[in-house]
Amino acid sequence: MKIVDVTVQLVDKGPVEPAFKWRQGLPGSEGRHTAGWLSIHTDEGYVGYAYTGRGLILKDLVNRRIRDEFIGTDPLRREWLWHRMWELDRIEEFPLYVQGIVDEALWDIAGKVAGLPVHQLIGSFRESIPAYASTVTFGSIAEYLDIADQCLELGFPAIKLHAWGDARKDARLCEALREHVGPDVPLMYDGSAGFDLLDAVYLGRVLSDANYLWYEEPMREFSIGAYQRLGERVDVPLLVAETSDGAHMNTADFIASGCATAVRTSPGLKGGLTGALRIAHLADSFLLRAEVHGGGLAATHLCMSIPNTTYYESLVDSNPVRRAPEVDADGLVHALTGPGIGHEQVWGAEVPPIVSGRLVEAIPEPASVINA
Repeated sequence: MKIVDVTVQLVDKGPVEPAFKWRQGLPGSEGRHTAGWLSIHTDEGYVGYAYTGRGLILKDLVNRRIRDEFIGTDPLRREWLWHRMWELDRIEEFPLYVQGIVDEALWDIAGKVAGLPVHQLIGSFRESIPAYASTVTFGSIAEYLDIADQCLELGFPAIKLHAWGDARKDARLCEALREHVGPDVPLMYDGSAGFDLLDAVYLGRVLSDANYLWYEEPMREFSIGAYQRLGERVDVPLLVAETSDGAHMNTADFIASGCATAVRTSPGLKGGLTGALRIAHLADSFLLRAEVHGGGLAATHLCMSIPNTTYYESLVDSNPVRRAPEVDADGLVHALTGPGIGHEQVWGAEVPPIVSGRLVEAIPEPASVINA
């Protein structure tokens, strides 16, 4: 089997609804933007898909670098193609998500060829996993407490805060939430890289006293030394290496430094499922958890495939709270059953499957698409 084409179909998308905010200093939800579906076509009719909200960037890279490298190669040689992407990164400095998009489409092909969902192709560990409610930034402590009540009523067993990026204000929120929900609900805090070391230490000590399960990305992850200093000064577990370049290699340096109580792994930010599995296995060798960042289909397969993760991350972006469709009334996400990644099974049989928005260009009809 050979790859015969690699295409990106652009989709004109309206603003994300409902609109939401992140911490001070970061942009919030997307306005009007151009998304894209990556399609990898084979001479045997199998087509692998992946989706990104950054369609123009992906299309440029596919046209200039990726297509010519992939045409004529065997799509089942994922390891070799992953390394080719890594070589191209030396020239292009790909955005973190690009290698993940391409790798996801290759896994989609592999699952379709095998007739298996990707988590079974990897080797399933579980059939379901609890989802935690991962908030966007809301307006006040009172609103956060109301959001927490709604999340618990909807079946979420745990809550992670994205707050304002003000260490003192965020500390008061974290204390108030712990007092509000009691000692038994697992709580986490994500700083979205908003602090320097001094503020990170201040907030980390509050989180320690409030018995938070983890403290995630309080600082930019360029300086492992800063995280070492933080780990020496706080007792709350540090969850590190979410947005740092270098996939498993950079994660290994975080672990070697001694600051990592757990690490992040992600199909989107760590080189697809291939890179994410490297990180999960690396962490497992040190008896560390590799908590899966973000939701979506590829993340679901990863959660089902590795033993050392504990939750699926489900974004809570509205008030009233809407529970994502993949999360059931008991707060669980279940393994996908169709072959491949499952885009066709979840979004329908159109090629590529468009949920909403307008195609910017015509869609070439592939030879065949395997549906559940």
